[in-house]
Amino acid sequence: MRLVAFDLDDTLAPSKSALPEPMANQLRALLDCVPVCVISGGEFGQFRTQLLDNLGASSSQLKNLHLMPTCGTRYYRWDERDAQWEQVYANDLTTEQRERAIASLERHAREQGVWESHPWGEIIEDRGSQITFSALGQKAPLEAKRAWDPTGDKKRALRDAVAGDLPDLEVRGGGSTSVDITRHGIDKAYGMGKLVEITGIAPEDMLFIGDRLDEAGNDYPVKVAGYPTLAVSGWEECVGVIADIVKELRAR
Repeated sequence: MRLVAFDLDDTLAPSKSALPEPMANQLRALLDCVPVCVISGGEFGQFRTQLLDNLGASSSQLKNLHLMPTCGTRYYRWDERDAQWEQVYANDLTTEQRERAIASLERHAREQGVWESHPWGEIIEDRGSQITFSALGQKAPLEAKRAWDPTGDKKRALRDAVAGDLPDLEVRGGGSTSVDITRHGIDKAYGMGKLVEITGIAPEDMLFIGDRLDEAGNDYPVKVAGYPTLAVSGWEECVGVIADIVKELRAR
């Protein structure tokens, strides 16, 4: 194993919440052993507040960290000289594509009765390379998100309706209450492919860890693409998994 990649929400940290201290400790230990990548549908600002602000990593450890917001449509690396994160590339949607996506999401959400009148934060977020619909708002509490659509039927109905309006774009389910819109072929497998291209590490030497590797999950494309994967039930389990990986790597 030469690189470990992770989902963010409910894998490294509770959804939209800061990195717990036990996880931060284990991630720093892993960064001392191998390169680490985090791939998520969230924007870079979410990576900063949810992951980086509580990671407590040194500059040399950050140099070993690859960040891929919005499923790899953007890629950031740590610049040790300037002590800041540098955007290496961004595959943004056009203004016209973003406007059509936003209009379709709102129209169908209202028609289907899933447009929340009192959300926790923004319902639709323009992330440049990705438009994201969050049914209860970006800052909705985890309990409310889990209760909103336990069968996934609401999210699938919205996804299908919006996809009919946007044949030139990819519309797919994201997290428990979200729908993401990107260019075609953009998912976490795309991000992993870019990682192979950038690092030169073979797919079979990478491991992807996520909580949604089931067929309906947004981590599933990585599994279908043939990368080694490991499913976890949440960040608490993932802490133990990372500890085992670090122990194995140190024993080599």
